[in-house]
Amino acid sequence: MSDLRYPLGPMPTPQSLTPVERMEALGQLFALPADLFEVVQGLREDQLATPYREGGWTVRQVVHHVAESHLNAFTRLKLALTEENPTVRPYEEDRWATLPDHDLVPEVSLNLLDALHSRLGMLFASLNAERGDWARPWTHPAQGRTYTVDTLLAMYAWHGRHHVAHIQGLRDRQGW
Repeated sequence: MSDLRYPLGPMPTPQSLTPVERMEALGQLFALPADLFEVVQGLREDQLATPYREGGWTVRQVVHHVAESHLNAFTRLKLALTEENPTVRPYEEDRWATLPDHDLVPEVSLNLLDALHSRLGMLFASLNAERGDWARPWTHPAQGRTYTVDTLLAMYAWHGRHHVAHIQGLRDRQGW
């Protein structure tokens, strides 16, 4: 792998998904809490404090980032479903990763992610294509683009797998 930042390649941003692609992405979303738990299980303190790549976040920061990012996804989904083309609020994820709550044990964010994905997954699973739920737009001002709920599902299904791959790649390279 030549670019450790993107072990799965760039984040997908499709405007629409097929029903099969939605089901695959939903499966990935539902699997994330267990997959992330599994990839950090058994790591020692020094391993949790190891960056997944030079200049990257530590394993601990990655776990907390995933929970924070997916909280934002949940909020963005609810906004997209209840407002007309809402503009979502960007946040400084690199700065968030330096705040003291990123020193907590990973289990705090793993538990949060597990509960959050129960709600997030249920909400996604309840959407109706005939009603136009998947095509509902939302705008990300920092990216200057309007996306759909389908895009949101694809992005966050990828996002979870992306960060699990960061940690797994580190474990593989270090022989952990």
